[in-house]
Amino acid sequence: ADVSGILNGIDTSIWNPATDPHLAQTYDADTIAQKSVNKSALQRELNFPPDPDAMLLGFVGRLVSQKGVDLIVDNLGQLAEMPIQLAILGSGDVAFENTLRALGGNKRFAFTVGYDEGLAHRIEAGADLFLMPSRFEPCGLNQLYSLRYGTPPLVRRTGGLRDTVFEGGDSGNGFCIEEPSAAALLGAIHRALHAFANPRQWRQVQLRGMRAEHSWAKSAAAYMDLYKELTAKSRRR
Repeated sequence: ADVSGILNGIDTSIWNPATDPHLAQTYDADTIAQKSVNKSALQRELNFPPDPDAMLLGFVGRLVSQKGVDLIVDNLGQLAEMPIQLAILGSGDVAFENTLRALGGNKRFAFTVGYDEGLAHRIEAGADLFLMPSRFEPCGLNQLYSLRYGTPPLVRRTGGLRDTVFEGGDSGNGFCIEEPSAAALLGAIHRALHAFANPRQWRQVQLRGMRAEHSWAKSAAAYMDLYKELTAKSRRR
């Protein structure tokens, strides 16, 4: 009862698909069909075959076990047999970097080491699904960017990911796993593929994320409410 949790907000002037200068095509919830232009542009940039039907998975972050990168790496063989493309941007554990570098020449996997702000934005806009299977995540920002960009996140239900990403029902805006295992991640990717094959269902998942409020205005209001509650308690004492 003495602890309160308030989610981070995101800078909606920088992370805004309607005005993002890094994108091939800006868009918003009313023009979300134009998001596909960014997928095509990202496929060209990463030397992927121009395949609108392939589900493009994105990952941006540190290549460490906390972020669940090992779960992705452990599934590379299975993913190679599925109608997907995978774009990874990040750096970290040398073993993970070397494994991902070894994928060079594969036309369905692309790995860019380090951090590139423009590419991070283009992955958020061009991907169909954003992978974030973190073992722990106090709040997380990339899933909030993904929601705003109409790119459903696939997360492990932990920390702030549990509070912001939901699967199924009227509130579904992404896909979730409970256990940090390669099998659980692969199962969720299969569920996402099934939803992706139904354009109307997929569009609803996208729009729920885009229309939600994740700006600092919401978080700041929560802080103000908390401060008011605490000061009121102090006065009563």
